[in-house]
Amino acid sequence: MKTEKEKMMNGEIYDGGDKELIDRWHLAKRLVMQYNSTDSTDRVRLDKILSQLLGSKGRNLWIAAPFFCDYGENIHIGENTEINCNCVFLDCNTIRIGSNVLIAPFVQIYTAFHPVKASDRIVPPTSTDDFSFCKTQALPVTIGDNVWIGGGSIILPGVTIGDNVTVGAGSVVTKSIPSDVLAFGNPCRIIRQL
Repeated sequence: MKTEKEKMMNGEIYDGGDKELIDRWHLAKRLVMQYNSTDSTDRVRLDKILSQLLGSKGRNLWIAAPFFCDYGENIHIGENTEINCNCVFLDCNTIRIGSNVLIAPFVQIYTAFHPVKASDRIVPPTSTDDFSFCKTQALPVTIGDNVWIGGGSIILPGVTIGDNVTVGAGSVVTKSIPSDVLAFGNPCRIIRQL
């Protein structure tokens, strides 16, 4: 029988209230709180926290606080990458970010989604004291090398962004984008080759 984490990582409906998932979620929140309250000049402590939080990271990673994520362990980031302040990465599935990537402020990367119909997503509580999580699924997000994601952009579950892409500010990326293009808009669309 699959664990809820295995279901989550396989894109199946899973229980977000599962103990293993909740324990990791709480650990990630503690690590994020430590990271966000650490002096920005204390690179040794910041690096140590990121090593505990993230699934993997390359050299010369810069994440400006505040930064927010769900689990952290499902985030993998390459070398020489900068993530500016107020980014939110809901890593209920893998978020893989390449090397030499620039992610501007307020970028949101979502791997989780819910059934559109309310009756399909709502799970009634089993007792008056229980919080009942909605039915949830998650798909991975992949961002290639040498990508620039403009400020305030939102990247939705299942999206892959190729290498050498620029995504304009405020874009909502609903579908995958091939390499070597400029794309922007809501929904994000290819504007021209680069």
